[in-house]
Amino acid sequence: MHLLNNEQMITALQHLPDWHLHNGELTKTFTFPDFNAAFAFMTRVAMVAEKLDHHPDWSNSYNIVKITLISHDKGGLTERDTQLALAIEKLLAP
Repeated sequence: MHLLNNEQMITALQHLPDWHLHNGELTKTFTFPDFNAAFAFMTRVAMVAEKLDHHPDWSNSYNIVKITLISHDKGGLTERDTQLALAIEKLLAP
């Protein structure tokens, strides 16, 4: 997997609502009604991440989940990061 160039990152962000590039990482903060909803979301993300063999850096505080994606082994963003972000977005689709 190759590192994404700037143009590829900008294109990817067009398909990822509210995701941002910060210090070379792809990040998004999710807010839920309560802790149970946040934790259920994290569980669903964990199953998708395991299936894709790409695991997020994340944190949870009550009803807020912050996810950061980067391919540590490549030293930057790759297609694996954008694939996982898209898969996470699909979990929230109505």
